[in-house]
Amino acid sequence: MIPFINAPFVWLADRIGAGPDELKLVFSFLLSYPLAGLLKRVPDARPEFKNLFSISISLFYLVGLFDLWDGLRTILISAIGTYAIAKYLRGSPYMPWVGFVFLMGHMSVNHIARQQANSPRSVDITGAQMVAVMKLSAFCWNVADGVLPEADLSDFQKDRRLVELPSLLNYAGYVFFFPSMLIGPAFDFVEYRRWLDTTMFEVPANVDPSKKPPTRRKRKIPRSGTPAMKKLALGLIWTFSFLKLSVHYYPEVLLEDKFVTYGFLHRLVVLHMVGFTARCKYYGVWTMTEGACILAGLGFKGVDPKTGKVSWDRLRNIDPWEVEFAQNTRGYLGAWNINTNQWLRNYVYLRVTPRGKKPGFRASLATFTTSAFWHGFYPGYYLSFVLASFIQTVAKKLRRFFRPFFLDPKTQQPLPSKKLYDFASWITTQLTFSYAAAPFLILSFSGSVTVWARVYFYAVVGTLVLMGFFASPGVKVVKKALEQRNAKAGVVTDKKSGDLKRTASTDSLSSSREPVMGISADMEEELDEMVREVKREVEVRRARSRENSLVKDMKKAM
Repeated sequence: MIPFINAPFVWLADRIGAGPDELKLVFSFLLSYPLAGLLKRVPDARPEFKNLFSISISLFYLVGLFDLWDGLRTILISAIGTYAIAKYLRGSPYMPWVGFVFLMGHMSVNHIARQQANSPRSVDITGAQMVAVMKLSAFCWNVADGVLPEADLSDFQKDRRLVELPSLLNYAGYVFFFPSMLIGPAFDFVEYRRWLDTTMFEVPANVDPSKKPPTRRKRKIPRSGTPAMKKLALGLIWTFSFLKLSVHYYPEVLLEDKFVTYGFLHRLVVLHMVGFTARCKYYGVWTMTEGACILAGLGFKGVDPKTGKVSWDRLRNIDPWEVEFAQNTRGYLGAWNINTNQWLRNYVYLRVTPRGKKPGFRASLATFTTSAFWHGFYPGYYLSFVLASFIQTVAKKLRRFFRPFFLDPKTQQPLPSKKLYDFASWITTQLTFSYAAAPFLILSFSGSVTVWARVYFYAVVGTLVLMGFFASPGVKVVKKALEQRNAKAGVVTDKKSGDLKRTASTDSLSSSREPVMGISADMEEELDEMVREVKREVEVRRARSRENSLVKDMKKAM
């Protein structure tokens, strides 16, 4: 470490109570803005200079700012290993799986090392490696798709496929794209290549020339200073909020003796504020890195042909408003770490399913396991994931059976009473996830259970009670009440299935079975499907055994 670079951060850290590495991280995000402005001004005709500039800045961050020589070696091992696997196993159907196992295994070693070091305030390479795993595993699948017939590919696969391997310089620029290298957001190589050769910014023919976004001189990248600065300002607000709130609402406060002296409602407020404070940190850093990507031009998502308005949401990774005011679990999880959700969906959930078949419990299990391992091996992570799966199952049933009472049966428009439902849904969602996410902050098993016990396991008890209710005759009473209500309004229920007719009011978007952040949308249905599939497998094996016995008997008779 260069002393004159490290000294200011140590001096400032001593005065504001933050860690030097945390301050360096924020500094790197701030520095990325002027550097992204310079990167954007590299001539469009010299993509090799863009690559070299980006690589050099990333190297400065890793070894000049954070002294992560081992971290640089880690990223190089992942990047070189992935490129070699993609190149030499390109024709094999197992290539992307080999790359996936290699990347996840390599990252798991570093997760375990970080867990043993137990230094949460220091910056190591695992954050950057988690981003690299998403980018590089996606790269393997994109290369694999490049050798398949287009008729076998989905529209998404056709858009992201790589027919030829990129040059090493372009690949290195993709891996070491400095605005997002340390903590994301992640993106696919095709997006980087389109940014590099500026084809990303080609305006469709149906856009009025007068509404094309303004550019500087003859460059194709639209002006992005204003949206980038808005993201920077918002990110700084969130970061400042974290610094101020973390003085009072830090995870360890939940384990201090004074916490148990509070009344139950006071404990709930503190528990929620600890979670909110932690989220402020992620809101801040993810918003700032997104802004730097926007300034460089990579956040460009297209132009509205009617208004000419440019969208810069390509790499959006967080929606704080949707998280903090979510009224259901799927909305809460779907607005958090958006790029990781997309990676899990496109490169895990849909990839473990054979072509022509619908994803089932195996796809959900693979996604859940990948998400859990990707985060690390702290016991708290797994407590949160398992509980959240059951919470989402219960929430889906609650929405399906109780939300229709607050909608007009015919028009499905909200009744005046729905405001009460919305408020109850919001407060329940927020308090439930404050509880479920606590182990994610505490990390240890004993500490997590202690915190849960101090608030009387309210989310666990509530989830179990509701699961019991939906497994009891009580749910039939609710169904009957809804049927009678619908009948009075002239709405017919689904008599064939004997169940409620599924409409936007009963299931809405929550009916999707795709897991969010690896968390199953309906754990009960997944378990039922697993049992059905095991029974089918047993029956198939028995049938094969009978056939084999019959063949043997026939041979003996002959």
